Amino acid sequence: MVSFFYLTSRKSTTPLWQQIRSCRTIDSTISLFSPKALREQFSPFRSMNSSRISVRPFNLSDANDFLRWTGDDRVTRYLRWNTITCKEEALNYLKKVAIPHPWRRSIYLDGRSVGYVSVKQESEEKCRAHISYAVAADHWGRGIATMALRLAIPAALREFPEVVRVQALVEVENEGSQRVLKKLGFCKEGLLRKYGFCKGEIRDLVVFSFLRTDQLT
Repeated sequence: MVSFFYLTSRKSTTPLWQQIRSCRTIDSTISLFSPKALREQFSPFRSMNSSRISVRPFNLSDANDFLRWTGDDRVTRYLRWNTITCKEEALNYLKKVAIPHPWRRSIYLDGRSVGYVSVKQESEEKCRAHISYAVAADHWGRGIATMALRLAIPAALREFPEVVRVQALVEVENEGSQRVLKKLGFCKEGLLRKYGFCKGEIRDLVVFSFLRTDQLT
């Protein structure tokens, strides 16, 4: 016997979790409910139009939005830089690090900074570049990182014609970032044990690669 939840398909002001808790089950029948209702109740599942996403150089005017997500420990947990705690720090980081960087871009959603993507070519082995990225926790699960990297990678490769390999080193625990790279068509090459130092720990890292001849998916 298989039981399914039955949910009303009409628009309701009752939160969906309450509907689920009070709903009845039915046997051997599948009752379909409106996907639109689910998207309205759960923001992570709201559709994201790619036209709302852009990738551009940082500006000092981004400081307030930049602080909003770089001040979140959930976002900076896997970053090499620490959580930013005030606007002065945000402005200082933008002036001294983000803006002068050879290729660090802000991820914009509807014109507001909600993350970053960085591509850094190696100084000696110029055929390789490292990519890193982060998105505000409020927007996790909406495909923003995936869409932003689809824009960023071709643009960076145009600016770095010597680069034939883009690689990402991701903490084993950072499953969200690994999913993003797999969606884009990066190749998971293996585990580097005790390879990278971050936030006072030497961590295991998973290495992913994307070649200039590969196709983004």
